[in-house]
Formats: sequence, C-alpha cells, structure tokens
Amino acid sequence: MLRIGICDDSADARDALRIQLEKILNEEKEQIVYEFSTGAGAVHWLQNHPGEIDLLFLDVEMAGTNGMAAAEAVRGFDTELIIVFVTGYSDYVFDGYKVNALDYIIKPAKSERLLEVLRRVRAQLDKRKNDVYVFKNADGIFRLPIAAICYFYSDKRKVVLVCEEKEYSFYAKLDEVEQQLSENFVRIHQRYLVNPNQVVQIGTDSVTVGTGAATRTLPVSRALKEEALKRLARAMLA
Repeated sequence: MLRIGICDDSADARDALRIQLEKILNEEKEQIVYEFSTGAGAVHWLQNHPGEIDLLFLDVEMAGTNGMAAAEAVRGFDTELIIVFVTGYSDYVFDGYKVNALDYIIKPAKSERLLEVLRRVRAQLDKRKNDVYVFKNADGIFRLPIAAICYFYSDKRKVVLVCEEKEYSFYAKLDEVEQQLSENFVRIHQRYLVNPNQVVQIGTDSVTVGTGAATRTLPVSRALKEEALKRLARAMLA
C-alpha cells in the first residue's frame, strides 16, 4: 500500500495535483489519504503519526512555514518519509538535496512526470519492505524502521512496541510478532522480544537495551537463557 499526502496552501493546487494523481494511481494499492493546507500543520501531524504516509508532495512556496522549512523540520524526526517538492520554479532543485528529497515537480504537474516520479517511489519502497515493521492500532497504520525498534513486550491482549522516544500498543500476540521478526529479534522472556542491535549490555540474567533516558534492563528467563544469550552475544560481536 502506497499512502500519499499532499501539502499546499492553495486549495486549487491541491485539487489539481490530486486529480492528476488519481488518474495514474493503482486504486487497490495506492491512495491519497491526507491533505494539508500549511507546512506547520503537516509537520505537527507527521510528528504524531510516524509511518502513516509513505510519500509527501510538498509545495515549496507557502506562506508561514514554507516547504523547505517544513521538510527540514520533518527530517528532524523522520528520515524515511519520501518527499517530492512541488514548485513553480526550478531554482529550488538543489536545495532539495539538503533534506534528501527524492525529486521535484514543476507546476502544473504533468501525468508523464508524475508517472516517472511514482516509478521511483515504488522502487524505493520495494527495497525497504524487509526493513520496516507495519502494524495498526486505533491511531492508524504505522510503518517503522526495524532498526529504530528497541524491543516488544506483551501486556495482556496487546503488544507494546518500544522505540527510544515513544511506545506504541496494538492488539496482537507476542508469538505472532516473533514469528514475523524471528531473523531480526531475539526472544529473551515470555514477555520480551528484543532487537539485538539495541542491546548495550548482556548480564547473567538480564540485558540492557537502549541508551540515555530510553535505557531499560529486561529479564532473561531460564528457559530461553542459553539460546538467547548466544544469539545476542553473536550479534554484539559481529
């Protein structure tokens, strides 16, 4: 699923881009899910909904927080979102490299140019498939880089995903998550599944995960200890 956002302070410009995109999107797998009328509004929403959209078409020349400033703010907390600038001038193309923008489109957007950009977006997302974890809860659908996940733990009928700065809960069984991520994560306890790349210390009966304020010490169960510590040590020494 390719989920797209459009940010432009002109309603006419948003409508024009949406109409062009709807002509060429795969209806079953791709959709425009959010539209923003200000750069500040887009930044605020994206910060609170990580991974919920994959591609943002971002107008450069907006009042208030312009597109370049919005992109710089987004990159402060999200390096994965694909950004494509939409502009009336080609002068901004080089500035886009500063925020790792995929491309830029000159207004009014032509179908051929949009198709070219979408081909690149699809190719990039295909390469990322094995590097992200996707889940859904009451706040929406999230797609988070596996490398950013410290660990998972079970909490009654839910699983809690822990990153350094935030936690997310969703209905699932930890066994199911382990099955999905068995190559990347290690089960250390009935309640805990850890990312070995986030482990900073291995103790006799516990492991320490994360750094700074996000540091947590988690128990290792007797039943899983031998295999878990072997896998963790192998990952730390690799």
